[in-house]
Amino acid sequence: MNSLLRFVAVLCWVGVMALPAAQATRVSDVKNTKHNLSTTGPGVGGNANTGTTEICVFCHTPHGANATAAPPLWNRKIGGTSNTTTTYLANYTAYSSESLDARMSSVQSGWDGKPLGSSKLCLSCHDGTIALGNVVNAPGSGLGSAISVGGAPTTTMPAGTDGYTRNLGQDLSNDHPISITYSTALTTQDGELRPLASMPPINSSHPLVGVRAGSQGSGVGRSAALTGLYGSVSTRPVLPLETTTGSSGGTGQVQCTTCHDPHITDTNLAAEGNIKFLRRNRFQLNSSPSALYSDTNDIICLACHQKGHNGTNPDSTSWAYSAHANSAVAGQAYTNPAAAARDFPAGIKVWQASCLNCHDTHTATGARRLTRLGATGGVSTLEETCYQCHSSTTILQTDGAFSVNSVPNVKSDFGLTYRMPINIASEVHDIGGSTNVHCPPAALIVDGVPRCGADGVERATLLASRHAECTDCHNPHRVVKNKLFYGTTSSVFNIATPQTEGTHRHLDSTSGTDAAFTSHTNVASGVLRGSWGVEPTYSSNSFHSSASNFIVRRGDPAGDTVPNTSAPDGKTYVTREYQVCLKCHSSYAYGATPPDLGYTGGTPSGTNGLIKYTDQAKEFQAPGTHADEPLNLGNDGGSVGYQNGNHRSWHPVMRATGRTATKRGISASSAFNHPFQNVGTQTMYCSDCHGSGTDPGTVIPTAATPKKPWGPHGSNNAFILKGEWNNDSTNATTTLCMRCHNPTSSSGFSGGGKGNLHQHHADKGKIQCTFCHIAVPHGWKNRSLLVNLNDVGEEVGLPAGSSKEVNISGGAHYTQPPYYLEAKNKIVSFATSGSWSLSNCGSADKAAGERINGMTGNYPGPYGAGTANQNSTGKDWMLTDACNTTP
Repeated sequence: MNSLLRFVAVLCWVGVMALPAAQATRVSDVKNTKHNLSTTGPGVGGNANTGTTEICVFCHTPHGANATAAPPLWNRKIGGTSNTTTTYLANYTAYSSESLDARMSSVQSGWDGKPLGSSKLCLSCHDGTIALGNVVNAPGSGLGSAISVGGAPTTTMPAGTDGYTRNLGQDLSNDHPISITYSTALTTQDGELRPLASMPPINSSHPLVGVRAGSQGSGVGRSAALTGLYGSVSTRPVLPLETTTGSSGGTGQVQCTTCHDPHITDTNLAAEGNIKFLRRNRFQLNSSPSALYSDTNDIICLACHQKGHNGTNPDSTSWAYSAHANSAVAGQAYTNPAAAARDFPAGIKVWQASCLNCHDTHTATGARRLTRLGATGGVSTLEETCYQCHSSTTILQTDGAFSVNSVPNVKSDFGLTYRMPINIASEVHDIGGSTNVHCPPAALIVDGVPRCGADGVERATLLASRHAECTDCHNPHRVVKNKLFYGTTSSVFNIATPQTEGTHRHLDSTSGTDAAFTSHTNVASGVLRGSWGVEPTYSSNSFHSSASNFIVRRGDPAGDTVPNTSAPDGKTYVTREYQVCLKCHSSYAYGATPPDLGYTGGTPSGTNGLIKYTDQAKEFQAPGTHADEPLNLGNDGGSVGYQNGNHRSWHPVMRATGRTATKRGISASSAFNHPFQNVGTQTMYCSDCHGSGTDPGTVIPTAATPKKPWGPHGSNNAFILKGEWNNDSTNATTTLCMRCHNPTSSSGFSGGGKGNLHQHHADKGKIQCTFCHIAVPHGWKNRSLLVNLNDVGEEVGLPAGSSKEVNISGGAHYTQPPYYLEAKNKIVSFATSGSWSLSNCGSADKAAGERINGMTGNYPGPYGAGTANQNSTGKDWMLTDACNTTP
């Protein structure tokens, strides 16, 4: 045994005798690791007929060491077949991403992503270019000799797969970045890296992460009494950074040896499995990740990556109670084949796998942000990472009370006829630093704040022209399985009382545990916690005026109090579902030029006459002066407004309407299905209408196994709607409107001695909703979403402040996208609920006694058949019994 081997053996023995308490299972014992390539070791050289029984010689030599790799007495070349570092490093493809803050010159200058420092030593084996036995100085021989490994002198590092990483190759774009400087500038820009100054120490003098002094060794298993050359374990950083010169102080670089120690093994392999030479835990060992990293229990990733950052509090605990980390939610176990494929211990649960559920630090198939199993056809697709669990072919199995069927099957919705553009041919992804249309760039500053990688904020100018990703709506590190997004660990998110839902409960109950959810709101549900969105602001009440500004909402609410449920609040983070939707579906994303319909898998262009998207921030605006039933607002309702008074209308996505059942003179329980019976005072979600199909009379997803999700992922109905909405919307079973409305029993559209006028019209023949109501029923310049062919204005391209009357005759109708689809309705004055009469309806260019709603002259029945109505008496087929009812 050469002198270096004896010295190392002594160190290993001393380390076993006195381990620090926090590292009870880590042992500095290279002899029993796969790095022992000798004929007697467990590595690839073991049990070979030729080779050597020496252990350390494969990496170290006491004499004639590689001078370019000083000081560890390196016994290998680091430049392929030569020691020309420049040529060697040029062959590496480094990890790169637009959200990698270390690429920014303001954070780190002069770094090209190539491996530096001790990482080059690790790669002299792990890049697969040099035989394992190709050493500078073989034992007992001259320089340049080779050692047989596994019976062959040309054996290189074995190939690896997901979870079984060995040969990294020279393409490091799918491996955790190395040789980056871990500095205050980096942690400030990133927002989810722990600042060195706030790193929780192991004790008062023992830092978690820090620069290793030149006098300190890097091993983990040495005695506290051992000082001098290797330093004391009480002061050595647990996860050492490395300076390029080996000097102490200042900031250092993250190298392979920051996380890995090539000499260590684990005495508790049955519980932890293969620890991959990690200095700290490969898995989460306790049921609740700590706000401040726990050296004993937390997965090693959390030592640097603080995923609970909320913008001001770097130790927010949102990751700890997120749906992907909370042991009271994520208790499903991996199937044995799935665990084996990932080199996980059998029976491991989701919360225990922690970060490794979605990420693989080396040779990740997804590559983009090291997402696991996220590659399809050589392109990184984030949704494939999510589909591991959120599909019918799950990798999980039921474990006790944690049913695999409680995991929503999102993938099935994306397989329906109409779907978000989650996976289309034109996807451009961020791989290897390529230009990307879907990535939070590190250089982006939004509202004076960086940290876009932490909050997922992206360039507004690209939102309307790219595909969608799961992370557009969900922040996987903050999402919670809770009815609403807010709360604290001591109340709503107490892990001892797990939540049963990730969305607001859709009931109108006033008793028991549902009492707090009596009035349906637009407050974001738990699945949207920590996402980003926009809150529009307005300088005009006109329907034709888009938002004047958008305030970006971003960050995590941490333990903030309950937000206002009836009006927009002043929070800095997302509190409403519509804020997430409007960042794409408004002028925030596409300015004054909405994108075209018709992407692959989307609603075809021309459906309902539509060829472009609409500005939903404009449509959903809900001016306070138009709430209730004000009428007589003059020109406030639109560019012109109608001379006899009017006000705007909207579905209460952003604000309540104020038009209560009492003011409408209706019975809410008869007119509306659950959960919309608090009409006038409540709000609603975009996803109440948009999502996969539901049963008649409800917007709640049909029960299924696995659990059907909420959300506008996909549908068999155009526009990703829960029911049909087209120019034949008359079937109460299939029509979207009838999921919430019940016009046959009670309606504010009444009066004139005819009672419920919705029912009255339906009794007269085939009456479609768009005869009277706009085709995009988000919000409108007239009350009750009513079209008025007497007042057609800017919405069809007329000059600002102008309008015209559209005259039609016979069985004709008026179609002009986006809002008019076979429209017929004409109104000369708007009535309050319950007080409609014949005098309110008709053509503006006819005298009161000649008015015929939507027509000129005699109208021979609804479809051109039957006896003509007597317009001289003011009768109208829409309001009298004198019309022919046969289509």
